[in-house]
Amino acid sequence: MKALSDPSRRTILNLLKQRRLSAGEIAEHFDMSLPAVSKHLAVLKEADLIRDQREGKFIFYELNASVLDEALLWLKDLRGEKP
Repeated sequence: MKALSDPSRRTILNLLKQRRLSAGEIAEHFDMSLPAVSKHLAVLKEADLIRDQREGKFIFYELNASVLDEALLWLKDLRGEKP
């Protein structure tokens, strides 16, 4: 939940739901330094909400939808909703 508490990290997840992006491409959407974006990416990766893959000199990030699906099912169950 900590990873989702920050609006910038939620925006990153929304960007990644469309397609995989490099850190530089993600940073273009924010008025913050690349190291700050990298820190947000590290928090999301630690929470297993995103995955990264190195291709040459670039690292591409993508959404780990299976973890989000699992969290949604848990929240629905917590609210007493049927999946």
